[in-house]
Amino acid sequence: MSHASLASPFGPLTVFAEAGAIIAIEWGRAGGGERSSLLDQATAQLAAYFDGRLKHFDLPLALRGTPFQREVWSRMRRIPYGQVRTYGELADEMGNAPRAVGGACGRNPIPIVVPCHRVVGRGGLLTGYSGGEGVETKRALLGLEGHLLA
Repeated sequence: MSHASLASPFGPLTVFAEAGAIIAIEWGRAGGGERSSLLDQATAQLAAYFDGRLKHFDLPLALRGTPFQREVWSRMRRIPYGQVRTYGELADEMGNAPRAVGGACGRNPIPIVVPCHRVVGRGGLLTGYSGGEGVETKRALLGLEGHLLA
């Protein structure tokens, strides 16, 4: 498995790739690792996103999870830049419970690219974010995208 680290406004991130696809993004810096053109592309796209120049990621992803988790992650990828959906809205679309959607969001292996930060609680309440500094990172990512928080 190859990986590359980069600095972000929210602290260091490490992108992991395997078999020609991104498999994870983790908060923190990993030492060593083999570079690849895919990792260079991923880190360049992330940097462009943080600079406000990129609104849609175009990377091959290998999302590993249950069928339900993969469906939630697929729906999150369809939430447009700068917009949000609630856990309840996603759950209603899927015929499931908001808590189950929240659990899948919390297990998202590729944050930012799979934008779990765009999923909020009822009434726009910012709840649950497992990356960086938690809810404050979620707030900052939404702010970066120009989403006005109440």
